[in-house]
Amino acid sequence: MLERLWCRYREFVVYCLIGGSGVTMDCLVFAGLVYGAGWHYQLANAVSVSCGICNNFFLNAFLNFRRTNRLWLRFLSFYCVGLLGLGVSAALLWLFVGVLGWPELLSKLVIIFVVTVLQFTLNKCVTFRKGNK
Repeated sequence: MLERLWCRYREFVVYCLIGGSGVTMDCLVFAGLVYGAGWHYQLANAVSVSCGICNNFFLNAFLNFRRTNRLWLRFLSFYCVGLLGLGVSAALLWLFVGVLGWPELLSKLVIIFVVTVLQFTLNKCVTFRKGNK
């Protein structure tokens, strides 16, 4: 039974683990830019998200989905999905920080969960779909 569950959800679990490394990188860069360098949170978010996207693409391409042909086209697709996530993230940051007055880092952590599900679905169905070898 556990083996069946693992086979069914392996890609999502590995995607989340890889995402954890990207989230760590994203949050560290974000915190460093906002609190260390004094950048505006939206600009810091754009840079930190880009760092996380690049990290996650290469790990997913080589370790999770194992689809490395047409790498630059896949990267473009993955990055566009990431930019969609950035748009959702920026809008929610505006709402949580700008309107509701929540702390920047707390807002960022809450938003990550919403964006993860959206991006996994799009990347599995578009960027790394099985028929797209």
